[in-house]
Amino acid sequence: MVEDHARPESNGDDSTLLVKQVEQLQRELVRTEQLARERVMHAELKTEAVRAGIVDLDGLKLLDATQAEFTSEGQLANAALLVAQLRRDKPWLFGTASSSSAANPPPAQSPRQKLATDMTEQEYKEARATILKQRF
Repeated sequence: MVEDHARPESNGDDSTLLVKQVEQLQRELVRTEQLARERVMHAELKTEAVRAGIVDLDGLKLLDATQAEFTSEGQLANAALLVAQLRRDKPWLFGTASSSSAANPPPAQSPRQKLATDMTEQEYKEARATILKQRF
């Protein structure tokens, strides 16, 4: 996406060439800033939509992007509001709401057997008798 900004051949009027290059670079900067803003908006809307339980992320295309408001830091200020409005207008796009974390809970661990060194004498005798009954 970076264009070659090699210095064109000078024909005597370098200031005109420099002005044209600056104008071109300014247009590219504006376009790059707009692309970055759109990516931030899409990422934040996607996050809020997943939290709200959207079934298909293609439903985000139905949002009115002109209502997006950005903070001075460049973040989307009203992402939750836009997703809530979409959910209210088009409830079939959403299932049940999910938590903010997509992590699964850790698997259950089987109970650890008590070691003979941790047992009282009575517990040890009972456990030994149970084992011996199972063997014979």
